[in-house]
Amino acid sequence: MRRRDHNIFANAASLVICGVLAGVVVAAAAFPAVAMSGLAAKAGVETFDKLPTELTLKRPPQISYIYARNGKTPLATMYDENRRDVPLKDVSKTMQQAMIAAEDHDFYKHNGVDIKGIGRAFVANNQAGETTQGASTLTMQYVRLAIAYSATDPQDVVAATEDTPQRKVREMRYALQIDKELGKDEILERYLNTAPFGNGAYGVYAAAQVYFAKLPKDLTIDESAMLAGMVKAPSEFDPTTDTGYPQAVARRDYVIDNMFKIGQITAEQRDKAKAVKLTVKGKRAPNGCVATTKNSWGFFCDFFYRWWMDQEAFGATSYDRERRLKSGGYKIVTSLDPGVQDAAKANVEQYYKTAKNHPNALMVAAIEPGTGYVRALAVNRNYKLDSTDKPQNGISTDPAKKKRKVRGTYPNTTNPLLTGGGDITGYQAGSTFKIFTLVAALEKGYPLGYTIKAEEKYTSKYIVEFNGPSACPGTNKYCPENANKSMAGVHTMWGAFGRSVNTYFVPLEERAGAANVVDAAKRMGIKFRSKSDARFANNKDYADGWGAFTLGVSATTPLDLANAYATLAADGTFCEPNPVQEIIAPDGAKLDVADSRCKKVLDVQVARAAVDAARCPLGDRSSTSRCTGATAGGVRGTVGYPVAGKSGTTDGEKTASLVTMTKQLSVAGILADPDYAETPHDMEHDIVNPAVYETLRDGMKAMKAPKKEFTAPSTGKMINGDQRSIPNVECASVDTARSRISAAGFDVEVDNLPVDSKCPAGSVAGTSPEGRTIKGGVVVIQVSNGKGGAPAGPGGNQPGNGPGRGPGRGGG
Repeated sequence: MRRRDHNIFANAASLVICGVLAGVVVAAAAFPAVAMSGLAAKAGVETFDKLPTELTLKRPPQISYIYARNGKTPLATMYDENRRDVPLKDVSKTMQQAMIAAEDHDFYKHNGVDIKGIGRAFVANNQAGETTQGASTLTMQYVRLAIAYSATDPQDVVAATEDTPQRKVREMRYALQIDKELGKDEILERYLNTAPFGNGAYGVYAAAQVYFAKLPKDLTIDESAMLAGMVKAPSEFDPTTDTGYPQAVARRDYVIDNMFKIGQITAEQRDKAKAVKLTVKGKRAPNGCVATTKNSWGFFCDFFYRWWMDQEAFGATSYDRERRLKSGGYKIVTSLDPGVQDAAKANVEQYYKTAKNHPNALMVAAIEPGTGYVRALAVNRNYKLDSTDKPQNGISTDPAKKKRKVRGTYPNTTNPLLTGGGDITGYQAGSTFKIFTLVAALEKGYPLGYTIKAEEKYTSKYIVEFNGPSACPGTNKYCPENANKSMAGVHTMWGAFGRSVNTYFVPLEERAGAANVVDAAKRMGIKFRSKSDARFANNKDYADGWGAFTLGVSATTPLDLANAYATLAADGTFCEPNPVQEIIAPDGAKLDVADSRCKKVLDVQVARAAVDAARCPLGDRSSTSRCTGATAGGVRGTVGYPVAGKSGTTDGEKTASLVTMTKQLSVAGILADPDYAETPHDMEHDIVNPAVYETLRDGMKAMKAPKKEFTAPSTGKMINGDQRSIPNVECASVDTARSRISAAGFDVEVDNLPVDSKCPAGSVAGTSPEGRTIKGGVVVIQVSNGKGGAPAGPGGNQPGNGPGRGPGRGGG
């Protein structure tokens, strides 16, 4: 096939070897009754007979095709060698004929080794004084390729192609055996699927695509002849180069002439084919995630690739797994929903367009509850490496890097901003983390109606740096406060979650146990990627002192956040984020590694109760919800479906986030500076909020998803708990009232702001709540000012609204 393979006939030693081999072939294959004579011939026969006949034929590398969830929309291709096997029936007859005309006229006549060809080659080469002809049959060429692809180390590859008589002898012995075992058509099929055609194309399918953008069955005579002619020297006969084009035409015409000479085509067909102007219409197949069908799909492709590389089922090492992906010839149907993905990207670009002049990343991820299928990943970035092509990335916002003029990740990056990995550990998500405290409290028996009197500033039991920014003045106690003073007062879980009341959730965290809150987050899918977060999360003693955890000081990603809330929408079933719905091997077998990996991590009633509270922040409610406010109250009306979720803001508004979900789709978004977490810029909810909830709205429409109602909790205790009567202490002294209420099993608070009452000044005007409340719940004693009037009703200032600012004040 290659000129360097033919020089074994150029010297006398080769003549002796070939003479012996010719005798062996004739005697052993063609005329077994003919006896050989001479010691040399006898030695040749014995040597040839001792050669192995069994050849391991491994499948050559195949291209893997990756599709969107419909199994039809191309997403990407990945390969080491662009090759896709096709049966011979799917290759045009002219292509089959052209390959035989180019490489082996007597293919269907000989038994794998062409003895006449050996003789012709020897005579021609001997007369020319150099190698001008070869004698490798198409079967022998296939043997050489098969040996190379079956090699287990580089030296075996060298041995398969080294220019020695021994290699030629080995090829002849194997060719004789393969000709017996496989038959001509299968050998031709395998050769057509294995041969290199240049420009990254291996096998006839890839070649037809790369050069003519068509299927092999549709190749014409002139196209077939050009491809067949390339196999001898793909680089030399490359029609896409200025120097190769005229040689490709000449070689094509040579093959066409051969097709006529051996009777495959008529003279008219020959002349017509040679008159066709050679035009290359195809192009190299795209390879990898930087060459996805749409650039905005690159981040999803990257997540898929990282997922694949984590699967032990694909090999023990990262090398094995990558080779499996790029050589396995799989059809991979991913979970990407083009409609949801396009909606996410459109909304991201609408509210924060990809550009060089701003470093902030608006990141949106969508996942399906109950399956873990990742439906969309969108960010205002281009998925590509920064390069010398303009525009180059802007300078990093990290002061240390900025000083050195190191470029940042905008607008081009391949960093996994949305999913985490490498040095991307995530971003603080603020009050969205309050959901984990709510879940842990429900698991501990605290119901949704559990009341706590939220102070303007709460002195917690958690220890922090003495006089630090988050400590109560002059102490080492963690001291959170709310976004504004009007949030103080008595709240239930519904009201506190809807209003995002910090000084309700920190004492609730104390009651539930901070370690249990962290554990709930882990079970629901939050990964603690940074070393500092992992130190707390993986040590119960440390976790129990993590008082600020409920306010979202731990880093997370949009995907993990969306999935944590999706666990609630799926009635407490957590599913690993999964980018793949189906993996089909070349033989049609489906790999179970693509199956969803789900497990029950929460009690159904706990999950439903948490969702019942999570409807409040978005302006939605069920028949059991008792919402008293919302941080993003317009979401329900915009989305048009039953929704639940939560907004979140961190100290100094360094990040802003929102999670919204229906029963069928959970969408989370975070606005942050991935290059510098301590950014001085405020992150605006006016940017991230609409990008998230409009993605949910548009995504649901794209999926044509029906409206599904969340199921309200059915357990009375999950809603109201163990209700107990509150003692009537009207007009009693404060100390007496405190004693009686405490003895009844309630947590007692005193509101020192006097209220109008007929009771004497300084005595008890009433309680809030009054009548009945939850066992262990807070009962607030209201003090009379003695100015007459009816005793005050439910007391405490009403909760307010607004985002958190400053240490320990992160709100919705």
